[in-house]
Amino acid sequence: MSSGTVAVTPSGLSWHFQAVSTDRRTKDPSSAVSDSGNIPEFFTDDVVTDGCLFDLECFSKGEVASIETELLRDYRFGQQQLIEIWGQACALAIAKAYPLSSLGKKQPTVLVICGPDQNGSIGLVCARHLRIFDYEPTIYHPKRSPHSLHQDFTVQCEKMDIPFLSYLPTEVQLINDAYNLVIDAMLGPESDCSNIKEPYSGILVTLKQVKIPIVSVDVPSGWDAEEPCEDGINPEVLISLTAPKKCAMNFSGKHFLAGRFLPYDMQKKYELNLPDYPGTDCLIEL
Repeated sequence: MSSGTVAVTPSGLSWHFQAVSTDRRTKDPSSAVSDSGNIPEFFTDDVVTDGCLFDLECFSKGEVASIETELLRDYRFGQQQLIEIWGQACALAIAKAYPLSSLGKKQPTVLVICGPDQNGSIGLVCARHLRIFDYEPTIYHPKRSPHSLHQDFTVQCEKMDIPFLSYLPTEVQLINDAYNLVIDAMLGPESDCSNIKEPYSGILVTLKQVKIPIVSVDVPSGWDAEEPCEDGINPEVLISLTAPKKCAMNFSGKHFLAGRFLPYDMQKKYELNLPDYPGTDCLIEL
């Protein structure tokens, strides 16, 4: 297997990763490989990647909320700081998954759909960084939050001349023709997927019909964070923030994790078992 690629097989509530080289989380990394360099038969249900042997846990929304609360309260991270970290990581993941040279349209257009809560703020930051990376984002932000941080992120986008749509076309072909991909930053893990109201219920109906790729931030909008969804939107890329949520267990698309900023004590306390990020990268493809 080439460097940087993984084979994923869900097992319980974990994805199992094994290494072919020494890592501080492995007691005996050499046992993961036979003398011939092949993966032993008893490891065939696990995930193999270059660098480490670990169980990457999937977390409930309550557990993720506890981690975030501790970051804010005990480690004195700021809310704006976390959103900036996550938003930039999302833009980097999109640039890795869809380099400018790979886009099919003449202009590198991207539609970013933002909700009123934290995921929406992350979407705004993501759009700003995409603009810095020479993409051409357009934001659809139907219900703006009165929160000052959210307003600050909105102003930053406006000052960078990122256009905002006043409405989302219901004719799906218009979206397919105008954009290379859609960034779903609407409803985060805290949302109640059984009670999605307008305008987001209507937006989800539209997104289920688009033919261009969808990238979802943390949890695909309309999905329950606790379990996989069979009747929601079907993103091509998922960007998990901090740690994967349980709904990502059976996600079969391209999956990125952005969680390198977490203090080691917290990683140990919550048994996050995060992978080894390559070089100085702040995200990793699972």
